[in-house]
Amino acid sequence: MKTKNKGNIALIHDWFSSEFTGGAEKVFKEIEEIIIENKSYYEIFSLVNHNGKYHHLKNKKFFNTSFIQNLPFSKKHFKKYLPLFPLAIEQFDLKEYDLIISSSHAVAKGVITSPDQLHISYIHSPMRYAWDQMNTYLKNPSYQKLGINVILRIILQGLREWDYISSVRIDKIVCNSNFTAKRVKKYWGRNSTVIHPPVDIKKFSSNKSRSDFYLSVSRLVPNKRIDLLVKAFNQLNLPLIIVGSGPEYKKLTKIAKNNISFLNYQDDLAVKKLMEKCRAFVYAGIEDFGIAPVEAMAAGAPIIALKKGGIIDTVNCISSKNKIPTGLLFNNQSDRELKECIKFFEEKKLWLDFSSEDINFWAQNFSIENFKKKFSNFIDKSLSEFK
Repeated sequence: MKTKNKGNIALIHDWFSSEFTGGAEKVFKEIEEIIIENKSYYEIFSLVNHNGKYHHLKNKKFFNTSFIQNLPFSKKHFKKYLPLFPLAIEQFDLKEYDLIISSSHAVAKGVITSPDQLHISYIHSPMRYAWDQMNTYLKNPSYQKLGINVILRIILQGLREWDYISSVRIDKIVCNSNFTAKRVKKYWGRNSTVIHPPVDIKKFSSNKSRSDFYLSVSRLVPNKRIDLLVKAFNQLNLPLIIVGSGPEYKKLTKIAKNNISFLNYQDDLAVKKLMEKCRAFVYAGIEDFGIAPVEAMAAGAPIIALKKGGIIDTVNCISSKNKIPTGLLFNNQSDRELKECIKFFEEKKLWLDFSSEDINFWAQNFSIENFKKKFSNFIDKSLSEFK
């Protein structure tokens, strides 16, 4: 944003919770920083704010939450009010604001604005659990035990309809990857601009000396497919370190052999050290973007991952004659293909063919500075066109 005082700005985010934080919150932080650097007046709107560690919020008294904030058990279980999310987000009165910027992976993009207001939405994903990942989420054993799958399917059908209808309200859509842009086009019929999320590249340094262990850093939830990593490494008998916590922890530790170590949650410094030493970073899920693989590349680690989703934007496969190869990709989401890929990586000693410095250099494309420059320019251009 090149000029000062763009008018009052409303920043919308789905929710803030110490229980659920990730890449979306990192993106929101940098969008907020852009507004702060522009010296514009802004307020924040969110379904709930249950994150006492939200340290970067400069205007805490200008934080607006929905009625879900004060509902019973909201602090720990606000997601159980999912059917009320569309109603709650539509209750915000935004008539005082000239520019609306939403950061959305659920309902934030559904706020109601007038024709005189410009609404730019940064889309992390259309509602995954309402669209293509619905059946993955519904396989949750607890849902099956309670016998509520049919009820959930009816609720999700309603959410799909609302998700499509509310997408029409957005003036300008920005997506975090080409994969997300394709999903936005398929489910909403909308065109978008891709601006990759900000990754804190500077905190990592490339390391020529690599150890012999493989690394995974991820929440232990079904769609991340950590189970495929465990099954593959059970057969390979190679050392694998899994960092992360989540509902899949007990199930995964029960089937894992002794060559697989679970470190649960680790702080940023511990993750940095592991990424800077691992032989390769492995991932078998389908990410909308995937910040952890980019962080691993900033640490000089080659990536072994499924050739789908945001990974296609971020990882250059060594087999595709890229000038800067940064990893090895496999085509099908199965433990057999993952096992064969790692076996090939080991037999050919491919880690010796990668340059940690080159991998780190490629990762600079996804820096915080690049994001802020591109998103700021996008705001300026959108405002100019809108006026």
